Amino acid sequence: MNTTIVENYLSNVIKQFEYYKLLGEKTFDQLKDEALFYQFNTECNSIAIIVKHLWGNMKSRWTDFLTTDGEKDFRDRDTEFELDFKTKEELINQWNEGWSILFEALDNINESNFNQIIYIRNQGHTITEAINRQLAHYSYHIGQIVYIGKMTKEKAWQSLSIPKGESKTYNKTKFSKSKSKSHFTDEFLKE
Repeated sequence: MNTTIVENYLSNVIKQFEYYKLLGEKTFDQLKDEALFYQFNTECNSIAIIVKHLWGNMKSRWTDFLTTDGEKDFRDRDTEFELDFKTKEELINQWNEGWSILFEALDNINESNFNQIIYIRNQGHTITEAINRQLAHYSYHIGQIVYIGKMTKEKAWQSLSIPKGESKTYNKTKFSKSKSKSHFTDEFLKE
């Protein structure tokens, strides 16, 4: 595999993971503590439960990513949907721990191990398949976090993308600049 292709792919997915992490954090920042634990009904997850599930998944999938199955013996997925912490600080600690494990694992991927097969529940994945699987999974849940945040804040919600009714202005600004090669997350990650 070409070193440039591997480096470009890894750089791209790291930026995308950082972007979704940032979306979650910008949601947390807008919410009062009680909103993080709000559940529409008993079948729906709160933001706190989603964070606990993401933490459990990240810890399992990314710990010893290159050497062990992504579904670890220590994981108890069912308990990820039972809330056992009560504060925003505990939520943020689990959030940060999960992301730290993920980014550390990604830092260990390089051209020499990029063609390795990764197993999740005994199902083989290429590294790109394993990473893309998790990127899709996390963006799905972070979308839920943002949606719950918007529901609880209602009109006080500060948009995390292009605000409603602002698309033309946003596009006018974008098209007034010269074409350039950049990642779509660059402007968000600078803030």
